[in-house]
Amino acid sequence: MVLLVANRRGVFDRTLGRRNGRLEWTPPGGVVDPGEEPLTALSREVVEETGLVVEGWSEVLYRVSVEFPDRDMVLGVDVHRALSWTGEVVLADPDHIVEDARFVDVEAAGPLLATAPRWVREPVTEWLAGSEAGESAVLDFSYVAYGPNSGDLTVERLDPRDG
Repeated sequence: MVLLVANRRGVFDRTLGRRNGRLEWTPPGGVVDPGEEPLTALSREVVEETGLVVEGWSEVLYRVSVEFPDRDMVLGVDVHRALSWTGEVVLADPDHIVEDARFVDVEAAGPLLATAPRWVREPVTEWLAGSEAGESAVLDFSYVAYGPNSGDLTVERLDPRDG
């Protein structure tokens, strides 16, 4: 089973009571605030997005790097698995992004993850396939995303053998 959240992108629309953009299903996560430890940030984000309190994290499962040359930005992500948690799923996201959260099996995750950006979808899908096969090596995924707008990006996956 994997926990996924439905993130509504776009600007918050007070008339709708939610954001006005597309819906993307991804694992929970978010930004590390200045001075915050990464696993502390991840724990905070999971509580904010799902209400669940994670009591233990795995070592890094895989890493993702996305370069956005048109924005002069690089996104770096270390992905961990929650080993234990308490609570019930409660949606009270202060950023008004998360609209749904659910645990799904590997087969059900595929269609939901199809809505996510390539740099989220491919690593999660490949890790899930490898974890089912018993593979345990830390994987690295690198991408370049061209374009000034998040809704209109051209994304290329870099071959790790190239550099």
